[in-house]
Amino acid sequence: MKALTTKEVLDLPAMATAQQAFAALQISSALGYELIREERFPIRVETFGRAIRVRRVDLLAFLGLENSDAARGLALTASSERNNETAAKQIGSAR
Repeated sequence: MKALTTKEVLDLPAMATAQQAFAALQISSALGYELIREERFPIRVETFGRAIRVRRVDLLAFLGLENSDAARGLALTASSERNNETAAKQIGSAR
């Protein structure tokens, strides 16, 4: 898998796959799985059966992107959308 851009990292799902994490960290799959096996992977790993996942927030923190303008923009957008949905429901129920 090719290395991910900052935007691609910010757009990852809440629980990224191991392959996505490796691409974000710009390491090979072989090295990534070796680090996971040796419990030396720099980010907490969650396993669901055979599936290996990492939390996007942990990945962003490790990469120093948790406070980036783009990350803040994503959080603000999500928050605004939730607020708009809540307001729409409240307005709808008041009619």
